[in-house]
Amino acid sequence: MKALGRLLLLVLCAGLLLQLFFVARIAIMVWVGPESTTYQRSEAWQLTHSADGLRWRQQWVDYQNISGNLTRAVIASEDAGFMEHHGVQWDAIQKAYQRNIKAEARAEQAEKAGNSGKPAKVYGGSTITQQLAKNLLLSGERNMLRKGQELVLAQLLELMLDKQRILEIYLNNVEWGMGIFGAEAAAQHYFRKSAAQLSASEAARLAAMLPAPKRFEKMPQSRYLAVRTRTITRYIPMISPP
Repeated sequence: MKALGRLLLLVLCAGLLLQLFFVARIAIMVWVGPESTTYQRSEAWQLTHSADGLRWRQQWVDYQNISGNLTRAVIASEDAGFMEHHGVQWDAIQKAYQRNIKAEARAEQAEKAGNSGKPAKVYGGSTITQQLAKNLLLSGERNMLRKGQELVLAQLLELMLDKQRILEIYLNNVEWGMGIFGAEAAAQHYFRKSAAQLSASEAARLAAMLPAPKRFEKMPQSRYLAVRTRTITRYIPMISPP
């Protein structure tokens, strides 16, 4: 029992030290932008060992040098409640959970019927802040422990950084294609202009790519992408960025 008690104490201490490490990392981001994210390092490793080798585009630009069209488009597309929530939208998580349960049930029924189609689609209910927490500091694996840590980190980010800083870090690190990270690299790659010069339709197109940027990079004529771009463009004037 004593050995078990010591083990539990060590686990608790390790967990506390990990949280303190995360707090320190986020505190530094108040003044200094992250040089890379956990997700980016994982992608860089995979690209380095791929046939094409490491091809990387990323350039940090300050918030005021990112078009307001893009900040509004990303909020409209990814997290319409960004300005109101505190890192997590619990109702969105609940809805996503219910949709996932139904999708899994349909997949099981199809499998029992001998119809091995596509696997059940996983729906997310993540805010921009949660996406940043996951890509910035966590691994890409899916389990309850990692999701719980993501929720904690999202609320720490909201507590220690203002909305503008969260968006600035997010827009400078989010993936927009194979080895393409951040608004400036995306604007240069797709439109041959700076992130500050993006029009409403260009910004909406970049925002529409975010659920699957690598796929849409290879499918520029996608009908879904065109329709989604038009929808986001209509919502841009309604969004008030920080």
